[in-house]
Amino acid sequence: MQKTNFDFMGKRKIAWIISITLVVVALGLLAVRGLNYGLDFTGGVQVELGFENPTAPELIREQLISAGFEKGVVQNFGTERDILIRMPPQENVSGVAAGSGGAESDQSKLGNKIAGVLKDIYPNMKVRRSEYVGPSVGQELREDGGLALLIALVIVMMYIMFRFSGKFAIGAVAALVHDVIIIAGIFSLFQWTFDLTIVAAGLAVIGYSLNDTIVVSDRIRENFRKIRKGSSESIINASLNQTLGRTLVTSLTTLLVLVALRIMGGELIAGFATALIFGVLVGTYSSIYVASNILLIMNVSKADLALPEKEDSSPELDLP
Repeated sequence: MQKTNFDFMGKRKIAWIISITLVVVALGLLAVRGLNYGLDFTGGVQVELGFENPTAPELIREQLISAGFEKGVVQNFGTERDILIRMPPQENVSGVAAGSGGAESDQSKLGNKIAGVLKDIYPNMKVRRSEYVGPSVGQELREDGGLALLIALVIVMMYIMFRFSGKFAIGAVAALVHDVIIIAGIFSLFQWTFDLTIVAAGLAVIGYSLNDTIVVSDRIRENFRKIRKGSSESIINASLNQTLGRTLVTSLTTLLVLVALRIMGGELIAGFATALIFGVLVGTYSSIYVASNILLIMNVSKADLALPEKEDSSPELDLP
């Protein structure tokens, strides 16, 4: 039952300009600034430390910078007495080299060097774990992450083509690509750490946005078959209004959980929660405007969604 009557498609040209602008800006940021890849992709060391008393990550970070360790991520995990340090390869630290040849062996000692610097300040500190990730492993993870996103998009296109039609598949995939590019652009703009958790968030956004798009597409298909009179624009508009309540309730409840996760979940999952928050916002927008906009641009019609003659037994309705 349609309870609202917003003219979504009447604003589609404005939405189209906004979407194109955001995508172009995001691609520009990715080309100029790039992503601030985390340890998973760049290689480096991860060190877990235990302290006698609660210790502020900001203080540890300042002490490491004073010792020449730059661009590291320092955060609490578990309790305030536990510190996790992620440090990329360093070039200007005494006893640690970056380059080729034996440099990788030197970089593997980076964890010991970090622990030694902090041990002088905190004699009772305990090193619980120190792991080294080589640059070749980081490169492989980056390629695998990108491949996972690409495979997800291809599978989505095949599923939508099978369930609806080629035009719906193009619209759905365009919306998903739109979402992923904008999220990556946001991380590039603020230079937030981009690691495997963000790739996982990107895959989750694809799933969330796809679910929203399928609900809208299903109602569009149903109305194209039932409504006897009305333009494609008016039918899509009616479908969007009919699914608006469900879309808003789903988005708002999901956002409440994600915001709580971002505030209370700690720094280990902060990036993941942040990516999902932006993903839900952008995904909700794209399911209304991007996917539906593509359908109008491709001139979707009743012929694209008509049932075989023997199966089409549902009565046709006039659009109010």
